[in-house]
Amino acid sequence: MSENSAIPKISALAITYNEEENVKRYIESLSFVDEILFIDSYSSDRTVSLAREMNIKVIERAFTNFSDQRNFAISQAKNDWILFFDLDEVITKDLEKEILATVNNPKSKVAFFVKRHFYFMGKRIHFGGWQNDKAIRLFNKNYCQYNGNLVHEEVKANGNVSVLKNGVNHFSYKNFDNYNDKLNLYSKLQAENLYLKKVKPNVYHLIFRPLYRFLWQYIFRLGILDGKEGFILAYVHSFSVFKRYLQLWMLYRKIE
Repeated sequence: MSENSAIPKISALAITYNEEENVKRYIESLSFVDEILFIDSYSSDRTVSLAREMNIKVIERAFTNFSDQRNFAISQAKNDWILFFDLDEVITKDLEKEILATVNNPKSKVAFFVKRHFYFMGKRIHFGGWQNDKAIRLFNKNYCQYNGNLVHEEVKANGNVSVLKNGVNHFSYKNFDNYNDKLNLYSKLQAENLYLKKVKPNVYHLIFRPLYRFLWQYIFRLGILDGKEGFILAYVHSFSVFKRYLQLWMLYRKIE
């Protein structure tokens, strides 16, 4: 890890669950940081053992929701500057250099978006909404925390925010079942979030919201130009919207 005392120290945090195939690559890509910390939701594979073999601190903690898990990780970090990438995001050397330059001279900014280049079924996806995909991945913990959303959580920054020039490669797709499992989890947590907000589902939510999602992603955001992968993405994500409101309907009726 970094021994350059001239640059403010950085903590790299990650929440993990069954990520054994990504652990080594992720840790090796972060050789420039001063601390790496995993908050693991009791993985059933070798995620924890592999991390500990590489001298990474791991705290095992039951998963409640994404915001809670990420905010807990921040509370355990030793340093003010936080990197919070997922293990399926690959940090390039150009991004590494930009991160180090940025924390050394943040220019009154407290958080930075990183653009994400999304890969699905082995193909770089250029359209369908992913052309504008970015998330805050670098921030000063004294001014930032996650917003409390159960899923699709975002960093809430109390200060100026900017965007880094270099992006990260995002390999979210492992296999179809794994990707579908992720969408199922997101749908469940989104339904719980809507339930807490007392949103009641109706025919509009169950029929027209999924249809609009497909049209928005495949037609309006040009997912059609990504070929069959663009169609599959639009279909599975529109079905995920349907499942979100179906699960919300089931919550109101106490159906499991």
